[in-house]
This record gives sequence, structure tokens and C-alpha cells, in this order.
Amino acid sequence: MSYVPRLQKQYQDEMVPKLKEQFEYSSVMQVPQILKISINQGLGKAIADKKIIEQAIDEMSRIAGQKAVATYSTKDVSNFKLRKGMPIGARVTLRRERMYEFLDRLIAVALPRTRDFQGVNSKGFDGRGNFTFGVKEQVIFPEITLDEVKHFNGMDITIVTSAKTDEEAKALLSEFGFPFKKN
Repeated sequence: MSYVPRLQKQYQDEMVPKLKEQFEYSSVMQVPQILKISINQGLGKAIADKKIIEQAIDEMSRIAGQKAVATYSTKDVSNFKLRKGMPIGARVTLRRERMYEFLDRLIAVALPRTRDFQGVNSKGFDGRGNFTFGVKEQVIFPEITLDEVKHFNGMDITIVTSAKTDEEAKALLSEFGFPFKKN
């Protein structure tokens, strides 16, 4: 038998029946699920120093467990000394097992390591069941060694779900144990 991540098994065994009952779905296929997790880093400082992009890609690849890629500017902006085609960020998209592994580490290890952590603000929903939030420093992830970090970079994490409404998506993420702020 092949390896199944803890959260994926928990989703199939416990969360699907609970959400099906809560929202009165007629089929298990209607129960929302997480489709992918996208991690993005915008690195404006990289215009002056190309090594910042290489370091960010390396760090993000370690965090995600999958190779990150550089993102490039699409147009010239003379005020920022930016030319079309210059690398200005890094991103990675996780699906299936890697997605569940990352989510598990994010919820159990990384977010609690954030300074003065009271939970994630639930205002990051987009109206279609997707949730985006920001992380101020990449050092909250255990894969990053504090001594090797030259620049502290934040990142945006987007969790894309098949939920039709924000209410369904929030219920799904809450079932996964996502630490939302108590209002």
C-alpha cells in the first residue's frame, strides 16, 4: 500500500461525512475539497541583486518540497528601474500529496511559530471559496535555517478549494484545523 498523508486520510474518513451532513449535500461529490495551494513571493529588491531570486527559489523549494520557479516582469516601469523580462519573484503550486503535507506542516508547525500569533484573519476569502493570507517571514518554516537567511521575505499563500461559497470554504479549512482568529 502506498503512503497517504495524514490530513488526506482524515479528510476522507472524518471530514467528508461531517461536511456532507452540515451542508446537507445529496452526494459526497458535492463536498468541497482543497484543489491546490499556491505560494508566491514578490521580491522587489531583486532588481538590484540577482542572487536574491536564486536564494528565494532555493528557500521556497525547501519549504514546499517541490522546485519553485522565478516569475518575470511583464512590462517596463522606469520609476523602479524595471525592464520587461526581469525576474521579480518566485512561486510554486502544490497539488495532491505534497499539498496535504505542506498544509499539515503549515497548520501544525509554521503558523504557531509566528511571533505574537493569535490566528489568521478570516478576511482573506475571495467570494468564490478561495482563501489567501500572507506570512511576514519565511523563517517560521522549520526547513529554513535562521543562520543562512540573508533577507527576510514574506509570502502569500493561496488555498484554492472547490467550495462555492466562503462559508463552505471556511468550514472546510476549520475542519482541517486552520487557526482562524476569534473575532
